[in-house]
Amino acid sequence: MTIDKDGLITSGRITQHIVSTLGKGPLGTVNGIVVHQTGGSTAQSAFSGYVARPYGTHFLIDKDGTIYQTASLLYYTSHVGKLRARCVAEHRCTPVEMKTYAKFNPTLENKLESAKSAPDRYPGNKDSIGIELVGEVKAGTDTYVDVTAEQNASLKWLVSELAMTFHVPMTEVFRHPQLSRKNATEASTATW
Repeated sequence: MTIDKDGLITSGRITQHIVSTLGKGPLGTVNGIVVHQTGGSTAQSAFSGYVARPYGTHFLIDKDGTIYQTASLLYYTSHVGKLRARCVAEHRCTPVEMKTYAKFNPTLENKLESAKSAPDRYPGNKDSIGIELVGEVKAGTDTYVDVTAEQNASLKWLVSELAMTFHVPMTEVFRHPQLSRKNATEASTATW
């Protein structure tokens, strides 16, 4: 994978569709990759959403497997939200942390987690690359549609290339609900 001076990947497998407002500030060391699902049924709805609101991911994978780069890899994007306590999920919190996290306070939890260094915390906006898969919530339910085989093939290739390029261990690739309070079915059928 080659990344040019503007943070764009030069590959025949990636279509550039940069949304300039997605880049927030310099992306530091990449400590993780976060996989999302859009909530909308088309790539166009995702592009429109990126323009209308100030958050989104670096990449979008359409249902047919087309990979779009939507933000420069020189900049971080707002795609993670408030971090969960990684030590809780991995059963390694200190007694003081356990006492603090026993009281449900996502804002405080995010503040305390954000002060930690990776990998003691989950990757956040400023140190992760976001990949979004086009996929809506099934009508009348709270469950996301399954990721297509084409999306999973493209996701596997993209995650592998990004992990190799940025030296991200596969243990640091997460589904969005793992590290932030989101719909548990988001990207649940994604594989890499």
